[in-house]
Amino acid sequence: MNPDPRPDILDVASFRRDYRFSELRRDGADPDPFGQFARWLAEAAACPAIVEPNAMTLSTASSSGEVTSRMVLLKGYDRAGLRFFTNTGSRKASQIRENPRVSLLFYWEPLERQIQVNGTASLLPREETEAYFASRPRGSRIGAWASRQSEVLPDRETLDRRSAELEQEYEGREIPTPPFWSGYLVVPESLEFWQGRSNRLHDRLRYRTEGGVWRIDRLSP
Repeated sequence: MNPDPRPDILDVASFRRDYRFSELRRDGADPDPFGQFARWLAEAAACPAIVEPNAMTLSTASSSGEVTSRMVLLKGYDRAGLRFFTNTGSRKASQIRENPRVSLLFYWEPLERQIQVNGTASLLPREETEAYFASRPRGSRIGAWASRQSEVLPDRETLDRRSAELEQEYEGREIPTPPFWSGYLVVPESLEFWQGRSNRLHDRLRYRTEGGVWRIDRLSP
């Protein structure tokens, strides 16, 4: 028998883990999806093993159907929706302009939980974007100006040089919000709460709005 020509390939199919941390029962779930979201986010924030509980995967699609995903940070939420901020010249922003329907995914491995949010993204009012930008650390504000997100760079030195030049330009001055930087509001149409359970018989509760009223369905795992 010939040896495996790719000995560095891991046998990922053999990885096994059973989920036993908790359960998600319909009678224990908040009837309001935003209440349930706030409860789980608070528990994730209180878990020492979770470094960034507000990290979420944002998936977007172009008008031609090209789908891309990346990690972004949740920067606010209420009953109006969930908020994040980014460069409006980025690929994610370009795809949102073509197709505003997006998906968000929070995954908290230590709690064996995930939340999937499907909805529509739109630009936040400029005053809200500027208020949040002013609250960012100075280095992050310089970084927003230095990065033309998703554009091709000749090398790392070009980015570092641009950042240093901006540091010098704005020394002792307030840093304004770049015109190519904005916030987005994702208005949910459905939220699915997933709790890992033993033998892959996971709990899944989906909230979806019908005529302004939230309905809860238990989905088969």
